[in-house]
Amino acid sequence: MNLRALAAQTVAAVLERGESLATALPYAQSSIDNPKNKALLQEITYGVMRELTQLEYYVNTLMDKPLKGKQRIVHHLLLVGAYQLLHTRVPAHAALGETVAAVDDIQRPKFKSLVNGVLRNLQREHESLREKMPTKGPITFNHPKWIIKRATAAYPKQWQQVLHANNQRSPMWIRNNSAMQSRDDYLAQLAALDIEATAGEIGDNSILLAQPVPVTVLPNFDTGACSVQDIAAQQAAELLGAQSGERILDACAAPGGKTCHILELTKDIEVVALDCDEKRLDRVQQNLTRIGLNAELICGDGTQPEAWWDKKQFDRILLDAPCSATGVIRRNPDIKWLRRDSDIEQLVQLQQQIFDASWQLLKSGGTLVYATCSILPNENSQQVTQFLQRHQDAELIPLHESDTPEQPGWQLLPGDNDSDGFYYAKLQKR
Repeated sequence: MNLRALAAQTVAAVLERGESLATALPYAQSSIDNPKNKALLQEITYGVMRELTQLEYYVNTLMDKPLKGKQRIVHHLLLVGAYQLLHTRVPAHAALGETVAAVDDIQRPKFKSLVNGVLRNLQREHESLREKMPTKGPITFNHPKWIIKRATAAYPKQWQQVLHANNQRSPMWIRNNSAMQSRDDYLAQLAALDIEATAGEIGDNSILLAQPVPVTVLPNFDTGACSVQDIAAQQAAELLGAQSGERILDACAAPGGKTCHILELTKDIEVVALDCDEKRLDRVQQNLTRIGLNAELICGDGTQPEAWWDKKQFDRILLDAPCSATGVIRRNPDIKWLRRDSDIEQLVQLQQQIFDASWQLLKSGGTLVYATCSILPNENSQQVTQFLQRHQDAELIPLHESDTPEQPGWQLLPGDNDSDGFYYAKLQKR
């Protein structure tokens, strides 16, 4: 099938059926053999999600009336064409020709002249249309109204920076496995292969690649010398600070990056990796197997430990709670269009339930690190403030000077240190 047709179908799977790109894209890519074409399909579909409201503005402005029902697939194809013309190095004649040809593959042949006309008009009128574009709101910032509103309320001085960072391509961070070599040693191995990389500003094992590369070219990746993980997510295991001889719970563990990191940093520990999704636990096992590590994997519900817990308390718990994922939009731009404002309150309630349930499993004197990949205070600092009010035996361990019981935790915003958005708070049981 024509690659642009596959791209339109993938975009439709997300916007019309609510599938994630993480599910829809690999399905589409499975019918492509050429790695360059797989990469182009990813570039187009991710790009459409990043630039969606502006692409919609251009396409809708150039149409007499919107396409509805079964004809929506043609609208998605127009978005695919518009993205190529405005945001890629694909030559305009190729972008036009291939997108028009894709009309046959999506079985809408009578729309060929429409697709051709709209895209050619976009080529000609792009500059004048851009000058007429609204200067505020969803079209300007390529975000839904509710995210703009929440970001503005939470970060009155930084909200535009946050939205801008969300719309950038995500860099490729890797985590050096300090059990196998030092970060400096691994940087030297990368340099020997002409892979340009620098040490991260935070964390002891973070490495930023100047350009993303296939993991197959990373030295000894298949035997666990490094893992792909954002610098913000790498802070979890380091903040947890596991010690030899301890029993650790990684709650909500999938896909297993943090589980592996905990085991890499500390020898002679017992780690239980919990997740409610059996398929996602398979990913945890794959990561452990690649690196040659062992953990006890349990499929269970974090809100109901009585169903799976063996009554042996944990010295430390990492709770990377289910969240809105508003901190990792640059890595998953479809989040902007899949999440709803109404989801947030439900997530806050779920976080509270898992937080309270996990606390029961912690030894007296034990440590719990609460983490999310969210930028929203009600999932983060407000969640921890309310937890401290409910649990008199919980004491905040400050992670920096302004980390106080009134404003607890450490909020990394998207783009800080070239990182994703992440939140951490560290608590000790009195």
